[in-house]
Amino acid sequence: MECLILDKKTDYDGSQISSLWAYNLADIQEDSIIVFRGGCDVKIEHMIDLEDKKQGDMIFSTDMVHFIIEHFDSTDLKLIYARQRLFTAIVKEILSEYRNDIVRQGDDLFVDSKKLTVSIASTSAISQKIHFGINVVHDFYGSFEDLGLGSDDVADVMEKIAKRYYNEFIDIEKDLRKSRTLDVI
Repeated sequence: MECLILDKKTDYDGSQISSLWAYNLADIQEDSIIVFRGGCDVKIEHMIDLEDKKQGDMIFSTDMVHFIIEHFDSTDLKLIYARQRLFTAIVKEILSEYRNDIVRQGDDLFVDSKKLTVSIASTSAISQKIHFGINVVHDFYGSFEDLGLGSDDVADVMEKIAKRYYNEFIDIEKDLRKSRTLDVI
């Protein structure tokens, strides 16, 4: 797995959830987590969640932290949703260091009853993808500001979250190589 934190502002428009985006961006041809900061404006043609699409929901923020995760070992939709929930739990764990009353409901995080995050998971013929965004600043939804975090804290939090997920999968790979299969009785 490769972990890449982009230095330059990059806006998320939904196209980044396409397979092989990491390869097109940075020649990454393995499982990856890529992190960047920028606005978010998902057009209807890039919406993956059919419920959001049917309701005509807008996914918009002027300033978010974005995580794009891609795995190539499976195209199982249930597995990527489980990985999305694992990622959400990791984000909650880290953000709880700053404020301990964050609530997780499935793949969403809330602070003061305000939705703090957006997330989607899906599959293609060759990989599984996750987009997870956290508002840095937002007038209506929850944001880093509600957690007591300022703009200077954003880079640290981005790196902590990305490295925790990366390390979790490195550890899983090690465990896979030390476990034997069960015998049939």
